[in-house]
Amino acid sequence: MTYQETLDWMFAQLPMYQREGKTAFKKDLTNTIALANHLGNPENKFKSIHVGGTNGKGSTSHMLASILQEAGYKVGLYTSPHLKNFTERIRINGEEISREAVVDFITENKSFLEQQKLSFFEMTVGLAFNEFEKQKVDIAIIEVGLGGRLDSTNIITPEVAVITNIGLDHTQFLGETLPEIAFEKAGIIKKDVPVVIGEKQEETTEVFEKKAREYNAKLVFASDDQNIYKTDLLGDYQINNTRTAVNAIKELTGFKVTEEHIKKGLLNVVKNTNLKGRWQVLQEFPKIICDTAHNKEGLQYALKQLEKEKYKVLHIVLGVVSDKNLDEVLPLFPVKATYYFCKPDIPRGLNEEELAEKAKEYELNGEIFNSVNSAYNKLIMNLKEGDVAYIGGSTFVVAEIL
Repeated sequence: MTYQETLDWMFAQLPMYQREGKTAFKKDLTNTIALANHLGNPENKFKSIHVGGTNGKGSTSHMLASILQEAGYKVGLYTSPHLKNFTERIRINGEEISREAVVDFITENKSFLEQQKLSFFEMTVGLAFNEFEKQKVDIAIIEVGLGGRLDSTNIITPEVAVITNIGLDHTQFLGETLPEIAFEKAGIIKKDVPVVIGEKQEETTEVFEKKAREYNAKLVFASDDQNIYKTDLLGDYQINNTRTAVNAIKELTGFKVTEEHIKKGLLNVVKNTNLKGRWQVLQEFPKIICDTAHNKEGLQYALKQLEKEKYKVLHIVLGVVSDKNLDEVLPLFPVKATYYFCKPDIPRGLNEEELAEKAKEYELNGEIFNSVNSAYNKLIMNLKEGDVAYIGGSTFVVAEIL
């Protein structure tokens, strides 16, 4: 199979959560464990840091990788979803996995993958762990896909577990309340493994304390650290993520990481890891910003940041996925803006007319476009000197314009 045929085959294997939604959610780890056994348990052959949480886990994972790269280590990085290319999900020292490695893995294991009916996400986790073992990484930063307890990544025993924060996202799988969601995320806490919680939240602290006691895990709240760490990632919301990353590094034993490595790592995240889509400025004059924030908590931070921008007219290209609670996110958006409502090009993208109709209830008005690209092209035509544009609402909207 060619690389494209391999990808098409992978995407076709059982509905993929990112694209399809609820039907792709798996309720246990049986498949992942079976694949890991079939591959000779690569997850036991490299050290790791496991990163979960509702928001900021991607940025935090990239910061951790960057710091450890600055310290001279060979660092694996597994994240999801990808923005443009599937290979972004698996990197070593910032380099994406080769297309050949993807094709070889699927070709070699295809009959097992078919027979076991593995989902897209499960086989991708297997591919990542296999690659990290093969390339003999010193450590891998593993970002949780969804939740924690039942996530395919949760077969590792990391050196440190990290949970950035808890917000109401993916409630149809993880629970309707913050403590319920915290319980799922706390599923990555392992016996005697230190755990760093990014933000101390009244509703969830007890859940983490109980789980940490049960597993004899040292519990650290990064938000108790009031230091400000500089990073090249723009957006005030990165303050929490830098604290989380630094405190996770401090709990990591057996690796030599100096203050200088931490400083340089945080200042060179984009250069070291190629992270995109986090308060990314696509052009300066007139300014166009894109951000992958897509739930209430994430958008609160991003839109607060947007308030600090100075402009004549604010333009917002907005698209969302269909399982988003619009009554939670739409009130966060500014009324004084020109909107370009669009549908991300995935099965679970919300129809642009439906979005515009709902937005009207919150006095958000603008034009309707049947694709992100047509919305973006119209934005470019309309942008005048002194204006500012924001593109977001979903990772998939940002992916289409990058």
